[in-house]
Amino acid sequence: MPQFSKISLTPPLTNPFSVTIIFPCLYLDLIVFQLIQGDVQMIKTSKLVGRQLFTFFLIAILMIISACSNSSGSASEKKIRIGYLNVMDDAQALLAYDGGYYKAAGLDAEMVQFSSGTDLIKAIVGGQLDAGVLGFTNAVTWAAQGADLKVVGGAQLGFHSILVNKDSDIQTVADLKGRTLASQKQGSTADVVLNGVVLAEENLVREDLNMVYVEPQNAIQSLHAGQVDAAFVFEPFDKIAQLQFEARQIYEIGSVWPFPCMVVITSGEVLEKDRDMINRMLDAQKEAIDVLENNSQEAAEILTPRFIGGDTLDTPNGPVSAVEVIKESIDSQIFNWELTEDQIKRMQEISDIMLEQGSLEKAVNVEDLLDLTWQNEIKG
Repeated sequence: MPQFSKISLTPPLTNPFSVTIIFPCLYLDLIVFQLIQGDVQMIKTSKLVGRQLFTFFLIAILMIISACSNSSGSASEKKIRIGYLNVMDDAQALLAYDGGYYKAAGLDAEMVQFSSGTDLIKAIVGGQLDAGVLGFTNAVTWAAQGADLKVVGGAQLGFHSILVNKDSDIQTVADLKGRTLASQKQGSTADVVLNGVVLAEENLVREDLNMVYVEPQNAIQSLHAGQVDAAFVFEPFDKIAQLQFEARQIYEIGSVWPFPCMVVITSGEVLEKDRDMINRMLDAQKEAIDVLENNSQEAAEILTPRFIGGDTLDTPNGPVSAVEVIKESIDSQIFNWELTEDQIKRMQEISDIMLEQGSLEKAVNVEDLLDLTWQNEIKG
């Protein structure tokens, strides 16, 4: 399974002369005209010297053209550092990069991969990132500690499923008592809803289970190997596990308790310094969401290499198309760039759950974290 630790679109300096040429591009035609009408007359006085000068002038003209074309394509580009997790929940951020939407929006995007939202949010707070797509509970946690963070857009409604092996006697969440469950890092959005919603519905607490905290791909590997009894994972790992070793899904929170899992987060400092850069990023991600929702085949063809190496995925029933696996995974999700009033209320519910769990130092009013200026402008 491919890993993308750091991706950059920063172009190399291919023409060192482009930073020193002083001719304005707007006068290129005039320069060429003068070279041809004036200096070429001098060239005629000496064939040898003429050829050398003619060659020199041609090279100079080509350099000017190159400099003008380079400057016109990149002068308005803005560098932006975006953090992400390599899961389907972050598909909008990944597709905006791989599909060229950031570039089209005038952004020179540097994508930085993290293994969890709890690590990603630290990079935003510390100024190493400009923005990220991650679970909103991370913003709540740090806001309770005084960090100046802003949720500026939506991304995806939560899809988290509990998988067991096909021959397991576990049929419901209640059957997990005394069993070993693999899940994401403590404090993550997945961990919050697992304890505050999934287990709470069955009057279970964390201590009733044996918890193992690993990344999603490691969770399904451990499940397949029989090292854990169940796994709480995202897509596309749910779909891959079902196909590769016929894992069985016993619960999916999105169909029971829908909530805005992933959102777009930046810092108040970055937003104040360059709101236009953040708006461009949101524009690009909105384009990506439109493709994810309306043309999942195209999106899958672009995103598949991030999750599956090769053209097919081996299963007990023979190879299946890797693109089709990712397409089905995309189709199981709900991507939405808008945060609705109902979703904001659900976010507040989860913030209150976090306070009850003791993971917040103080209560947080989610409304204070929101800056939906871009969204409101889009909606008119």
